[in-house]
Amino acid sequence: MLEAGTDDAANLPLSGIRIADFSRLLPGPWCTQFLSDLGATVIKVERPDVGDMSRHNPPVYETSSVYFNSVNGGKDSLAIDLSSADGKAVAHKLIATCDVLVESFRPGVTTKLGIDYEQVKPLNPDIIYCSVTGFGQSGPLSHISGHDLVIQALAGFAGLSSAPGTAPQVPGFQAADYAGATTACIGILSALLKRTKCGEGSYLDIAMFDSLFAMCNISQTSAMARMSGNTGEPELEVWGGNPRYCVYSTADGKAVALALLETRLWAGFCDAIERPDLIDENETPDARHSNHGAKAQEYRKAITDFCLSKNRDDLIEELTAHGVPVCPIYSPDEALNSANVAGRGLIEHIEHPTEGKIPQLANPLSLSGLTRRRRSAPRLGGSSETILDDLGFDSETRKQLFKKGVVQP
Repeated sequence: MLEAGTDDAANLPLSGIRIADFSRLLPGPWCTQFLSDLGATVIKVERPDVGDMSRHNPPVYETSSVYFNSVNGGKDSLAIDLSSADGKAVAHKLIATCDVLVESFRPGVTTKLGIDYEQVKPLNPDIIYCSVTGFGQSGPLSHISGHDLVIQALAGFAGLSSAPGTAPQVPGFQAADYAGATTACIGILSALLKRTKCGEGSYLDIAMFDSLFAMCNISQTSAMARMSGNTGEPELEVWGGNPRYCVYSTADGKAVALALLETRLWAGFCDAIERPDLIDENETPDARHSNHGAKAQEYRKAITDFCLSKNRDDLIEELTAHGVPVCPIYSPDEALNSANVAGRGLIEHIEHPTEGKIPQLANPLSLSGLTRRRRSAPRLGGSSETILDDLGFDSETRKQLFKKGVVQP
């Protein structure tokens, strides 16, 4: 088996696969970075001068965006002006050499740029063409920009934990972005496997909305029951209404998360806080994901009072000693520096040409020997000269492309 984060790229799953990455921001770039980790060669195609807009996202290490580096590692950058005929010609020559193309433009934009599937397929009939958009290439919302917050809202996901009559908070995780990215990654890998069996390319219409909605099977349980003619009651409660599966403040202004769904775990907690009177010997399995009805208020008060009586870390230590599953709610800094992250090797430090050594979130497949050690994200146009040379553009032609601003070196 390969070591975690191997340098032996020849033995990786996607060794020899070449990807033209026209995507920007989050879903497409995260997907192609994952594929690069698996051994693929990824050429990130960007606009000259500006590049991917996420290059300008705060915060920075010294001068370059932490965000951009977190989703574009291991790639090469080719900066070309797709609005020019010469730029389109360069893009077409690149596409003809690739196995996969990933783009994240609004429907119709690729046609104007000359890189839509209908124009690409004659250049490369076996290509796997992956379009990642907010709402897909068809449907009543296909024209809407696919921002994560909008998609979470329309999927019925964003407001699940809000109290009745109050506006929900902005979600703390870009669920739609990462759902789309993950589905795109799975789709591309599946299409590559299909091509080896059937010798055919594929067109993948990946919508962030579709991807997130397909993952909402738990949040949609009651709605699906009502769609079939039933009441949908009682609801599956995992959104804060169950006092035994919730978050609580502690005496020092911090917080903990309790997951006491099973009867035995609840009994262990009640014994630990010396409240055996809260244990219901006749509790049935259907109470596990309920709101506990008339008992909820008493349960919630007992948990709240106990948590507010102790500092977070003291509470964790005490309950852990009793075998009660309770965890601290970490800040990003605490999580990044936690023992579990270190123990699982989830942070890797890589060399950046201008930033020095920078931390990166490791690919979760690295411990399985399926990924390589990730290079830093590329400088805008940093590989333009090399890529043009590989595509057969001679020295004089390259100079002319640079001089005219068609390609940024």
